[in-house]
Amino acid sequence: MALQRLAGFHAVRARIRHATSSVKELYVEEARRDKRMQSFIEFAESQGLRIIFADKARLDAIAGGVRHQGVVAMATEVELAMSVDELLDELEDKGETPLLLLLDSVTDPHNLGACLRSADAAGCHAVIAPRDRAVGLNATVRRVACGAAETIPYITVTNLARTIRSLKERDVWVVGTDDQAESDIYSIDTRRSTAWVMGAEGEGMRRLTRETCSELVSIPMHGSVESLNVSVASAVCLYESLRQRRSA
Repeated sequence: MALQRLAGFHAVRARIRHATSSVKELYVEEARRDKRMQSFIEFAESQGLRIIFADKARLDAIAGGVRHQGVVAMATEVELAMSVDELLDELEDKGETPLLLLLDSVTDPHNLGACLRSADAAGCHAVIAPRDRAVGLNATVRRVACGAAETIPYITVTNLARTIRSLKERDVWVVGTDDQAESDIYSIDTRRSTAWVMGAEGEGMRRLTRETCSELVSIPMHGSVESLNVSVASAVCLYESLRQRRSA
């Protein structure tokens, strides 16, 4: 079985915490002995993991160019993702109201990692993206996500517009973000089952994605900039849903 690469304190610690047995090799920079590294080593050893000390050059090679902070792990894949229908069925069984994030054409690994981090922090149940227009969970995404890639399902689908139609059939209100929309994010009720749809920076959502949404809303912009980074926009929208649900 092929191993995946994890780099950086947050990503590796999160994987150890949630799936210790998946970590097959753990490398630590031998020259680094600061307090943060000592704390990490103690944590890893307390979980029964064997640490391989290596020089920076070897770690750089293992990390494949990803910034690693002196910590790299090779691990088996942990399957968090499930189908959209399975996810909705599971939430229904638990009595939870779905909160989802759909990403259309987001291909930058830093943006995807930041979106996963925001989604996890806001209590989003899953991030959904098309297979052919997404970067995938590579080492950079996992590092930027700071552990969120290990805890929140990332579901890839063949056709995003078809998935949106399926969500609507399951009574999920699909809200697309569009700078030109007349309504804004504060004018809608997202206490119900909600899926936010974000397009890539610059291009935005594709036409068919936009046309398939239940509703389009804008994020109010009062300064000189015209738009927000997709991860910031995702956080703004998801936290508006969280605010509404907590106030209810």
